[in-house]
This record gives sequence, structure tokens and C-alpha cells, in this order.
Amino acid sequence: MTPRDASDDNSSRWSDLDRPPLNGAALRKGLVRDGGNGGLYCDIEVVQRTGSTNADLIALALAGDADEGAVLVAEEQTAGRGRLDRQWTAPARSGLFFSVLLKPADVPVSRWGWLPLLTGVAVATGLARSAGVDTALKWPNDLLVTVGGEERKAGGILAERAGDDAVIVGVGINVTLREDELPVPQAASLALAGAVATDRDPLLRAVLRSLEHWYDKWRAAGGDPVESGLQETYAAGCATLGRVVRAELPGDRSITGEAVAIDGDGRLVLATEDGVQEPVGAGDIVHLRPA
Repeated sequence: MTPRDASDDNSSRWSDLDRPPLNGAALRKGLVRDGGNGGLYCDIEVVQRTGSTNADLIALALAGDADEGAVLVAEEQTAGRGRLDRQWTAPARSGLFFSVLLKPADVPVSRWGWLPLLTGVAVATGLARSAGVDTALKWPNDLLVTVGGEERKAGGILAERAGDDAVIVGVGINVTLREDELPVPQAASLALAGAVATDRDPLLRAVLRSLEHWYDKWRAAGGDPVESGLQETYAAGCATLGRVVRAELPGDRSITGEAVAIDGDGRLVLATEDGVQEPVGAGDIVHLRPA
């Protein structure tokens, strides 16, 4: 993947004092591995505008034009997608919108389903350190913050396969959106949640370093969620556990029950009124009772 971003021009860094652009060259210098030092990231490209970073990186991966550790960041997405093909929109330079190419060849494919949950843990822990804001995860991977005592969504994660050997994980995080810019009333941003820092450069660095840390641990454990500590850490930060929820499943089917666990396959386990424990591997989760 060859960098072609206009953000390498340092003179443009402060062209918008409220929402300065990211500097691709500085990000590459700080994060890209140098001469085989073992780091994850091989390239970081910042583009001003695109439809979807996931779609772009999938196309590059399938064409053989991107390697593991390639990162594509967009200042603005015009066709950003969340789970279930929901649209994700935000003003230019108001958030972090990026995708990462992963090729966990040494991990059984049966464990690749943990990658979106791993990314959620990485994003939440990275932002907690760098933005100083309490975050929580709604299964399977919405990022929640609290604004005025109300839990709202400030980010989301979408993982997609790219051929047989790669997964693209896409992340969208609202950073500086104001109330009048929110796409829906249930949305939020780090700024609205009282973040102590909203400079996107250090936030992005913290999240990418956290992703590298958790990815390395998970791969070293052969994708085992227990040995890597991923299952325990995800459960500890999951706002869905302990709540009564409704799982809206494919085929217009739904299950209501208390979310009691995250199982070894990363599925949400619901205890229903019938005394049955049902694992949910895919679906839309509605929180029905506060934690």
C-alpha cells in the first residue's frame, strides 16, 4: 500500500484549529515498523475523503496491494458502514475512521470470530488511557460512553473477511461531535462525555498501540481467549452482561433473557425465562434493563 495522502504537508496541520487534520508522515514515523523490528504496522495512509475505509482496504487486500498491518485512515467517510449495513456519518475531521488489515495465519480460523471483540477491548483500553473517559462495550462491539447520566454510543467496530487469509477490522469513533451534529439522539462523542483530550493524533496512536498489544497476545496464545486474557477482559468491560436484553436475530426471530456470559467462541449467552441458556453468535442486542 503506497501512501498518497495530502496530510503529509505539515503546513496544513493547523489549518482548522478546532479540527486539525492528521499528519500521515508523523503517524508512519511513530508507528510503522522499521527494518523488521517485529511491529505490526507496515504502512499508514491518511486520505481526505473516501466512501468506506473497510471497502477500500478489502479491495487492496484482494488485489495483493496491501500487507498485514496496513492501516487506512479517512478524515471523512461518505459511505461508512456499521453492523447490519447501518450508515455511519460524521463531519470531516470530527472523529477517527480507520481500518486495519490482519492476517492471523497461525490462529485457527474457528477463533477468528474473536477479532472484533479483541478490537473492542483494544479501542476501549486505548481510549481510557489517552482520552481519560470511561468507556464500555455493548456486545458485540459498540463503544459506549456516559453523557448526562445516559449511556450513548460513541463508536463502533466492523470486521469483514478479505479472501481466505485476511480480516479487515474497521473502527469509527466520534471524537469532537457537538450535540447539534449527532446523527441520532442516542449517539455521543468523546468530547460530550468529558474527555480530557480530543487531539486525534495521540488518540489514534494509543488505540493502534493497544490493538497491536492485544493482537500479539492473542496470536501468541494461538487465539485462545482464556490464555490470552481476552475473554476475561472483554467480559469485565462489557456493559451488556448482567442486563435483560432482547436479541433480534436473522429471520425475524428474537430471544429475550439475561446476558450472563461471553462463551469461548465470543458468543453472548442469554438465560431465558424457560431456564435455557442460549448462545447468540450474531444479532442486534437491545438493552432492556439498566445494569
